[in-house]
Amino acid sequence: MDNIANNNINTHVIRPNYDRSTLKSRIVHLGFGAFHRAHQALFTSEMLEKNGSDWGICEVNLFGGEELITQLREQEHLYTVAEKGASETVVKMIGSVTESLHPSFDGQRAVLEKMAEEQVAIVSMTITEKGYCADPATGRLDKNNGLIKADLENPREPKSAIGYIVEALRIRRELGLKPFTVMSCDNVQENGHVARATVLDFANLIDQELAGWIEANVTFPCTMVDRIVPAATPETLAEITDLVGVADPCGIACEPFRQWVIEDNFVNGRPEWNIAGAEFVSDVVPFEEMKLRMLNGSHSFLAYLGYLGGYQHISDTMTNESYRKAAFDMMMKAQAPTLTMPEGTDLEAYAKLLIERFTNPSLKHQTWQIAMDGSQKIPQRMGGSLRHHLEHGTDYKWLAMGIAGWMTYISGVDEKANPIDVRDPMVNQFKAIYQEHGMNISAVKAILGIEAIFGTDLIKNTEFVDAVTKAYQLIITKGARAAVASL
Repeated sequence: MDNIANNNINTHVIRPNYDRSTLKSRIVHLGFGAFHRAHQALFTSEMLEKNGSDWGICEVNLFGGEELITQLREQEHLYTVAEKGASETVVKMIGSVTESLHPSFDGQRAVLEKMAEEQVAIVSMTITEKGYCADPATGRLDKNNGLIKADLENPREPKSAIGYIVEALRIRRELGLKPFTVMSCDNVQENGHVARATVLDFANLIDQELAGWIEANVTFPCTMVDRIVPAATPETLAEITDLVGVADPCGIACEPFRQWVIEDNFVNGRPEWNIAGAEFVSDVVPFEEMKLRMLNGSHSFLAYLGYLGGYQHISDTMTNESYRKAAFDMMMKAQAPTLTMPEGTDLEAYAKLLIERFTNPSLKHQTWQIAMDGSQKIPQRMGGSLRHHLEHGTDYKWLAMGIAGWMTYISGVDEKANPIDVRDPMVNQFKAIYQEHGMNISAVKAILGIEAIFGTDLIKNTEFVDAVTKAYQLIITKGARAAVASL
């Protein structure tokens, strides 16, 4: 069978020019998903082109994705990334992956042993917000999470990413090895701090001495990652087959833009990702806030109100002038005023670049995909800026409309009475609320009363409750398109 490890690929595909046989698995990455393939693994591959170092990546999927790992092995751990601009597409073969593991067919022990190997200096993660098993309201470990409960009962045979990290660190300590750096690459506010909090909380529950060692010796740098990477669809994979010349089931398409800002805090060495365009800084938080609020916040706004308005892709919403203007105003009037950025940061230029990226017709980024897990995203993408406006008495109507759009979306029924496949860890709670209230405005208060999403303060703010209720009423009576146009 032809695959990308053979030579029968199109000549325009950019291939690795470094000796892959010299690479060592110095990074173990949890979560071989679309984003990681088009971001950290690609940065690492491009760095290897320039410095010939030995930083290879062992990929691990802890949940699902067995077929993907099998396919990756069949291709000698090579795969392609198609960077699709509005006018041209560049196809790159990524060679930074050295090996792969899956507990389903390799066993938990093999994954733990790999994480405990002496040369492993970094364990990185793209496990989505819910992978941290954190309570969204506190940012601390959710002890009632099913995976965490199981891991606390049997910490030597973990299931959660947090359980794996703590057990691997325990083994390293026992063997007298240096610890690894734990590096989160998820769209989670202060992701390194969240990873640190949940790891230490878990460790403290099983072994306080181990927790003390982790606290003293392990670093958890925060990172800000940015690149629009739609989930692979059959259409994407067919297009990649045409571009590459052979099928690549691990291939992924993304936009040309990419950004990676990393807190320079590594306990056991790090790759020179900066030579491939990453930026090492002392404080990631301002950049992260900028991205979470301006990009992710407006993305969520467009996802919920776009889906309800009948738009399948983000680029489709941009063909509607009301959505385009509302997204820009959301960035500049609702989000930008809440940020404290380093001197010289041009937020208007950033907002214009985001609108350009959202408009790219080559990227089929589904509104439904971005709409997933809203209960985990809304607090970070809209909560902080919302509280800023309430404190300062400034206008936040775009945020109120975005939250109302999400509330309407999670009802599970669209404007044409078609069912919506709502994917969210709290979906059963939403179903119970809508069974009790129906599409009545009384559902608004019930949802705002969910402490894990909105804390305890917002429900007490009558002005805010009123603003969301009015926006919700407008969406359910006039429709999402009219509601967005009203802004």
